[in-house]
Amino acid sequence: MSSRFLVASSLLAAGVIAGCGSSNTADTAHVKLPPTASQTLTYSATSTSTSSTSTAPAISTPKSGPLSTEPKITAPKTAPPKALVTKDIITGTGAVAATGDTLVVNYVGALYKTGTVFDASWLNKQTFTVPGPLGSGSVIKGWDQGLVGMHVGGRRELIIPPALAYGSKAGGVIPANSTLIFIVDLLAVNPPSGATGATAATGATGATAATGATGASGATG
Repeated sequence: MSSRFLVASSLLAAGVIAGCGSSNTADTAHVKLPPTASQTLTYSATSTSTSSTSTAPAISTPKSGPLSTEPKITAPKTAPPKALVTKDIITGTGAVAATGDTLVVNYVGALYKTGTVFDASWLNKQTFTVPGPLGSGSVIKGWDQGLVGMHVGGRRELIIPPALAYGSKAGGVIPANSTLIFIVDLLAVNPPSGATGATAATGATGATAATGATGASGATG
């Protein structure tokens, strides 16, 4: 598996620089964002192997249903918001993500200003396991705050201002002080140790689509 890096304030992602569409993929597939001491996120693809000590099934991208295809992001025509904006493009019907949970997701990240995709889990056709509990600072603040309350089987758009993303630090194709758009599919919630077992999406049956999501393909602008 190739290594790529998504730069984040406490977030290290290797393996996920990709385009969200053929032109964006061609433009950014070769780009690697080098991690720094203050901006590191470890990418961990969901394992497809099994062992006698493993009790949780490997989580993969659904083979059918609304979460089986990569979403596309277009640049909004309005000024970037000053605060975090979340919008459920698809409302899931599964378990709810809460602070302390570990999540398995697919996602696409793009620059708000241009719509240029800088990162996506879809490139390697492997899901992304968030490297630490939600709210622990293992991901950028926009993720820690914006994914709380999301249901498994859902697709959520996050518009993240610089203060909750990478701030004044530039990295690779991400300029300093950039507002970012992420579209995140929540595939599984793993509660803290001692809580109930993992709940995973199985194609998001019964999920409902939302309207009016900014930047999401097919939504109103």
